Amino acid sequence: MAPNFIDMAVPVFFLLIGVELLVSWFARRANYRFNDSINDLSLGIIDQVGGAFLKSFVFVGYLYLYHHHRLFDIPNNSVLAWIACFLLYDLAYYWAHRASHEINIVWASHIPHHQSEEYNLSVALRQGLFQGCLFWIFYLPLGYIGFSPLLFIACAQLDTIYQFGIHTRTIGKLGPLEWFMNTPSHHRVHHGKNPKYIDKNHGGVLIIWDRLFGTFQAEEEEPLYGTATPLRSWNPVWANVHYWIDLARLAWNAPRTRDKFLVWFMKPAWRPEGLEKQGPPASETREFYLKYDPKVPVGVSMYAFAQFLPTLVIGIFFMKNERAMEWTERAGVAGLVIMTLVCIGGLLEGKRWAFLVELLRLPVFATACVIWCSRFFGLDTASGLALAIASVVTIAVLLAWVFAHRRVFTRPFGAIENNYYTTTPVEQKRLPDPSSTESPLVSAK
Repeated sequence: MAPNFIDMAVPVFFLLIGVELLVSWFARRANYRFNDSINDLSLGIIDQVGGAFLKSFVFVGYLYLYHHHRLFDIPNNSVLAWIACFLLYDLAYYWAHRASHEINIVWASHIPHHQSEEYNLSVALRQGLFQGCLFWIFYLPLGYIGFSPLLFIACAQLDTIYQFGIHTRTIGKLGPLEWFMNTPSHHRVHHGKNPKYIDKNHGGVLIIWDRLFGTFQAEEEEPLYGTATPLRSWNPVWANVHYWIDLARLAWNAPRTRDKFLVWFMKPAWRPEGLEKQGPPASETREFYLKYDPKVPVGVSMYAFAQFLPTLVIGIFFMKNERAMEWTERAGVAGLVIMTLVCIGGLLEGKRWAFLVELLRLPVFATACVIWCSRFFGLDTASGLALAIASVVTIAVLLAWVFAHRRVFTRPFGAIENNYYTTTPVEQKRLPDPSSTESPLVSAK
């Protein structure tokens, strides 16, 4: 069995996020927002928890080609084999990543990674659940050549771990490394939605592929981050499915039968004949940009964080122990984790449905935790009873806390108040309400 380098790296990921938070705080740079980062991490947890049910499906094609049609028997203990596999994997990743920006059906699986309007290390963990279901096609040639699944997985994980470190605004340009490595500067361009930055710098570890195939763009001014059409939601499930729904609606409304099929394979900006075309991309010269930032009281944010922490622990525990679980247990844990993260997103938006669902979720979540803890840690009767009593007390306190803030949850759908910020790289300042006649945003439109 191949070592799981990503599992080993998870503690380091969180340590580095903490370091970046401290650096940002001392430098007075607003690189993180609480609600945005919670949403980033929620999508990362869902990717890992949900991905446990998709791994076998995704890898079966590679295994088939390697075991039945490989051209060469490439040894795992050869340094040249490791170098060749890593380079070819990075090249395959470039084309998979480029396709995810140029083909609608692949973009639908990748778009969650680009939805954050911030750029920091937590964004690196923001991944689309369905991305692996389409990217695997681009890696099949490696199995056909004869790189073993163990070697392929190891190189894929090392490539992924490297990419975590380039999701930062804290590091500037890196001199000569900028010529051949994918650096934080190059990847900031990739996450920018300024017209000249869109669909540029698709490389994983190496930027040479972009230079060779004409998709390179150097960083000039600070990018505007996010997608051309902002998601405007903290719901991690909606982040994964909304573009699929948009494509289905577009296909349904397309007047011509041919376009109902083509819409899935054209570029994201393409529209069927007879339907309204998209407007131009966001201007790269505008002075102000409105970020999605619904206001909720500090008490609600504290409560959301208190719910997120144990969910994160359960998600990490699931990653390390899911093979030892029965299928029904895996499904139960995954379902509760996803439900909790959806509720947290709704609470941070002040949504009424989140308040109502939370009243039902809390006792179910606590009961499940007591049962699973008793099973996995072999608790005796006395310890199990003590844990149950502690859970009841905790739930009572949490329910009281939720009820104390019940008036916050009055937003059934999308009517929200917003905080408005400049996109100044050094410091983000509060701006007046854009509906005000004195607001500079009115003249900036």
